Amino acid sequence: MALLLAIDSSAAASVAVLRDGEELARWATDDTHAHAEVLAPAVQTVLGEAGVTGTALDALAVGVGPGPFTGLRAGLATAAALGLAWDVPVHGVRSLDALAHAAGVDAFRHGIEEFVVATDARRREVYWAHYAQVGGQPTLLHGPFVSPADEVTPLPVYGAGAG
Repeated sequence: MALLLAIDSSAAASVAVLRDGEELARWATDDTHAHAEVLAPAVQTVLGEAGVTGTALDALAVGVGPGPFTGLRAGLATAAALGLAWDVPVHGVRSLDALAHAAGVDAFRHGIEEFVVATDARRREVYWAHYAQVGGQPTLLHGPFVSPADEVTPLPVYGAGAG
């Protein structure tokens, strides 16, 4: 059984513990300005809720963006430090790919073969990428990009940048 700690700070901060893909505990905030202050306590909280220790983890996954540099840096530094302290491998995951994995289930159910995942990049722009369903799995075709929303490929859009 694989035990994973996931950390993402590409937008708001979030932390989750998963065992074989099943969520055991999670934490998230809408605050986009306090990543460095909240991530370590959030990790402690979700590990406690899941009833596991950091040394019991098989791996850590950390969102590598795209996203604002300061928020990303807080998540990457937290994951790197924990991985080193617990002697656990750390794997970077493109944040839009993680969102596409979740969105792909809905897209597949509705027969949508190609779609876009977008998040708010602020300053009237979005981070986005274009995906296609391949064997029922979302596969990156183009991106990631940052651009005004009206420059996004005209396809169904999933994520906080959809509006």
